[in-house]
Amino acid sequence: MKKIVLPLVLLFSLFAYSQTAKVPVYAWVGGPGKATDQELKEQFLEFKEKGIDGLMYSGGHDPETYERVGKFVKEAGLEFHTWIPTMIQGDPKIKPEWYGVSGKGESTYEIQPYAPYYKFMCPNKKGVRNYLKDLYTGVAEVEHVDGIHLDYIRYPDVILARGLWEKYGLIQDREFPEYDFCYCDTCTKDFKKKSGIDITKVEDPTTVHEWKEFRYDVITGLVKEIKEAVHEKGKKVNAAVFPGPTISKKLVRQEWNNWGLDAYFPMNYNDFYMANTLWIGSQVKEEVQAAGETPVYSGLFICPRPWNKDNEEDPEGHGLLPEELGDAIKESMENGAAGICLFTPGRMTDAHWAAFKEAIYKEYTVE
Repeated sequence: MKKIVLPLVLLFSLFAYSQTAKVPVYAWVGGPGKATDQELKEQFLEFKEKGIDGLMYSGGHDPETYERVGKFVKEAGLEFHTWIPTMIQGDPKIKPEWYGVSGKGESTYEIQPYAPYYKFMCPNKKGVRNYLKDLYTGVAEVEHVDGIHLDYIRYPDVILARGLWEKYGLIQDREFPEYDFCYCDTCTKDFKKKSGIDITKVEDPTTVHEWKEFRYDVITGLVKEIKEAVHEKGKKVNAAVFPGPTISKKLVRQEWNNWGLDAYFPMNYNDFYMANTLWIGSQVKEEVQAAGETPVYSGLFICPRPWNKDNEEDPEGHGLLPEELGDAIKESMENGAAGICLFTPGRMTDAHWAAFKEAIYKEYTVE
């Protein structure tokens, strides 16, 4: 009998070892749309079988949607984090005066920078903060929800990533007032009270460091309010953030290393910055150092049509080719990432999945 048991024990040990070597993988996913319960079950089981461990799931605002979907996510053995935008909202209940105002005095309620969906609210409004806390705590009460995943938790891009300039016909070699937020009465008055500076009277507000710091702190304060409210419900809070935080501070006033969240998911979309996979590694190294003990999951942007990437005019059609995905995962893990996050499984080709499967079961040593 002992001769039979011993090999089984050894076999089990080897199996357990191989599982611990796997890279933790999350994915940004939207739904459920018109999917049936059976279709959802099959989708989530497939994700699990392919090596995904948790979902950042975008299903709107209704807790009942997350109750329905979450049940199937958990049955498949996946983590379930609700992916809900923060400063961009389409809810008709939002008051016009809650929206942000640019340095030109234009409200995003009427004039949006870059794209029509860029209706950013002002993070310094009490009504906005209460609205968001109610939204997130309501979803956090759903039994199956493991955490709240914040997105667009920032100001509009005062400077776009370099790879997006051509798409919008811009040269953003400095900060322009039409993309600089927020100059509403609440923000300018609060800043004057805090600093003694009337930013509306300053010829070039971009030179005032205190004004930048004020807006970093406004976003940080909002995040902390949301975090405390959600933590009281016993759920985690994490966020999709810009790379950095050097880049995130410069581009979107996002000093996320001071937020104290449970995890960070920086969107290390190298093509947007006209960079290769080595850039991903350099960003992850900075992000891990900035985050301290908090885990960082490197967000990777997948090219949906690898055969046509060179002909894609819109950067949204760019991203990692199958032959680049392994290097991107390697760069992330060897620079200290706790894992990766895919944008998105729906963009992955068979060749991507093959490269992905090989890469996530390798051993990586942090440099």
